[in-house]
Amino acid sequence: MWVEVGAWTYHYSDRGDYAWEQARNYCQTFFTDLVAIQNKQEIEHLNSNLPFHKRYYWIGIRKLHGIWTWVGTRKALTKEAENWAAREPNNRRSNQDCVEIYIKRPQESGKWNDEPCSQKKKALCYKASCQPFPCSQRGECVETIGSYRCECYPGFHGPECKDVVQCAKLEPKGVHMNCSHPYGDFSYNSTCMFRCQEGFEQRGVDMLRCLPSQQWSADTPTCTAITCPVLSAPDRGELNCSHLHGDFAFGSACAFSCQMGFALMGPETRECTAAGTWTGDLPRCEAVACPALSVPDQGELNCSHLHGDFTFGSKCVFSCQTGFVLMGPETRECTATGTWTGDTPRCKAIACPTLGAPDRGELNCSHLHGDFTFGSMCAFSCQTGFVLVGLESRKCTAMGTWTGDSPRCEAISCPVLRAPDRGELNCSHLHGDFTFGSTCAFSCQTGFALMGPESRECTAAGTWTGDTPRCEAIPCPVLRAPDRGELNCSHLHGDFTFGSTCVFSCQTGFVLSGLESHECTATGTWTGDVPRCKAIACPVLNAPDQGELNCSHLHGDFAFGSTCAFSCQTGFVLMGPETRECTATGTWTGDTPRCKAVACPALSVPDQGELNCSHLHGNFAFGSKCAFSCQTGFVLMGPETRECMATGTWTGDTPRCKAIACPMLSAPSWGELNCSHLHGNFAFGSTCDFSCQTGFVLMGLESHECTAMGTWTGDTPQCKAISCPVLNPPSRGQLSCSHVHGNFTYNSTCTFSCEEGFLRMGAEKLWCEATGNWTRHAPVCEEDGAPFLKQVLAYSSGTALALAGIVLSGTLIALLAKRLSNREEKKKLLNPTSDLGSPGIFTNAAYNANL
Repeated sequence: MWVEVGAWTYHYSDRGDYAWEQARNYCQTFFTDLVAIQNKQEIEHLNSNLPFHKRYYWIGIRKLHGIWTWVGTRKALTKEAENWAAREPNNRRSNQDCVEIYIKRPQESGKWNDEPCSQKKKALCYKASCQPFPCSQRGECVETIGSYRCECYPGFHGPECKDVVQCAKLEPKGVHMNCSHPYGDFSYNSTCMFRCQEGFEQRGVDMLRCLPSQQWSADTPTCTAITCPVLSAPDRGELNCSHLHGDFAFGSACAFSCQMGFALMGPETRECTAAGTWTGDLPRCEAVACPALSVPDQGELNCSHLHGDFTFGSKCVFSCQTGFVLMGPETRECTATGTWTGDTPRCKAIACPTLGAPDRGELNCSHLHGDFTFGSMCAFSCQTGFVLVGLESRKCTAMGTWTGDSPRCEAISCPVLRAPDRGELNCSHLHGDFTFGSTCAFSCQTGFALMGPESRECTAAGTWTGDTPRCEAIPCPVLRAPDRGELNCSHLHGDFTFGSTCVFSCQTGFVLSGLESHECTATGTWTGDVPRCKAIACPVLNAPDQGELNCSHLHGDFAFGSTCAFSCQTGFVLMGPETRECTATGTWTGDTPRCKAVACPALSVPDQGELNCSHLHGNFAFGSKCAFSCQTGFVLMGPETRECMATGTWTGDTPRCKAIACPMLSAPSWGELNCSHLHGNFAFGSTCDFSCQTGFVLMGLESHECTAMGTWTGDTPQCKAISCPVLNPPSRGQLSCSHVHGNFTYNSTCTFSCEEGFLRMGAEKLWCEATGNWTRHAPVCEEDGAPFLKQVLAYSSGTALALAGIVLSGTLIALLAKRLSNREEKKKLLNPTSDLGSPGIFTNAAYNANL
């Protein structure tokens, strides 16, 4: 029996204990869910009003994936909300995943303990007070005992959070404003964007938002003219400015001028722009300048400047370096007209006596400051073949004299020469024996030739031209062994020279044509022509039938060393040696080859098909062609014809006959499919049977077969949910249904309720069963409760009421009690100890008041 406790929305089962899952099922069926405890006040309330039960009560918390979780909200239990009894949860067994609450326990009353979910206890349920959107979707509905309250989101207030926070109206000056108001002008979450005109900058944020505190997120911004850096008059100059929007701000203009004697460098006026910068560069006043003076060559310049380098008032003093004399004024001054006093001075070098070149020599001078003057440098050198004796160079000093004495030139000597072996030497000398210009001629005795230069000359480097010559015997041309032959020589005076003798011979397979022996004569020629080795010949070869012949001849057509390769035309294979070679005996290696047609593997008839072949060069040989076909109900997969190729393979892949396929079938929704396949899944000959799950009926043919045309016999059937009779709301009542498979079909559920002042007679909830019938008869709403009270009082226990589908809430019991005139009947209904009543729901005061 389900009994309501007083006017609260907590409920518990007075009869029967349940496992945790069963307890939750009852709570969800008749109320909302197992109780979700929110605070200690609720625990105290439950512990005070619920009766003691030795097995205690299940509550809506359970361990899911190792975490204690409130099942109704799917939220994890926080540390702050824990209410475990001492040493709990103990986890002494791994299946302690459900939680009970100790009600009126002698120790730790109101605390929690984890237990195995299979144990049976009373179910402690709650019924939610919050309806959909009671807080205008602007707040969170919080369950309270017997009622609810709205906790408004920031920015909203009022009993149902309908009122919106207001901020002060914004009226900025000199600033462009654009606002959006989602909840009304200048209210919560209103946003305003601000911007300034060109040339002005914003002081403050770009956007303001109305906050839940009724304050704007920041102060209203302002626009002020953009300022430029403050300008000042240049040195020895003046500044005159005009300002439109403030000193040195956007629109200000300034004019510049200079004092007498100074010139303005830069723009005469500058303006402050919208970017906060001035137009043009910063001008300045500079003194009038004279042309810059340069230091004279080999001189020095020392200047003093009053207003800048080489400007009015600058004075410069000139002087010369050692060895030079100043020509012109010593000082010059820059005048007010920008010109210098006097002419430009210069420094002139001191002179030395003129120098001359030595005999057989040359003179090369470099003059820094004029011919043969201070700093001049003269280098002495000798003509080719002569060497300098004395200083190589002399320098003109600051005293007007040269350093050192004059040098002289002498001829260079070469090493003394000797006549070569078997030769003679004849020399002539111009500047002394074996010195620069001397020439020596060489010659050889009869029978020898001069190897090297015929004459040598002593050069300016003190060396002789050419290499040392020698006399060598006259040579003959170098002989080589003939192709495929050999050469054996003897030499008297060197390789292949006068007196050398050479003998020729041939290799195996070749014969010598010409003289065997040759001798080198005094004229440098050989006796006779060079012989050669000729290859021995073999018989001429011919190509085989259906074949070709390709020969390479090293020493002549079909001669020793010739190699002939045999090949066959496409589609034929060579039988015999591929190559034959002409031997040294004049015969060919191997036997004569022949060409035979290439064979392919024999083909077989495909399953469910036929084969038809034609042969040109033998069964299943090169050129054979075979055609394939299939029986009715099958289609050829692969080529229709195959041909035996020259490679000994057939064109294309092996074809096969495949059963014609039908579209793949699938089970209908809420149904099943069972198929048998003869020649492949969903192919010709396949048969499929359809059936439906419990609560559904098949609409269409039960069996389909795949035909030779690739189509199924019949359309795909459907499973339609079995319908129950349509339900209507009772008179003076309401009906609320949820449909899974369609209106008033299998698994549809309908809940009935009555208007205030009327009583529901019958079950509150009905289900549509697979039989097409509702679980019970539809209830009715009756105004007079007296007949119903007699029926209730006729039941012997709360369990009998529950089996009859009668559920009594605390409010219903109070309403019925007022209609009873018999005081004893009232006591039976309201007494906390009565089996029909709800223990602990009514206080003693409420009990007496209802009596």
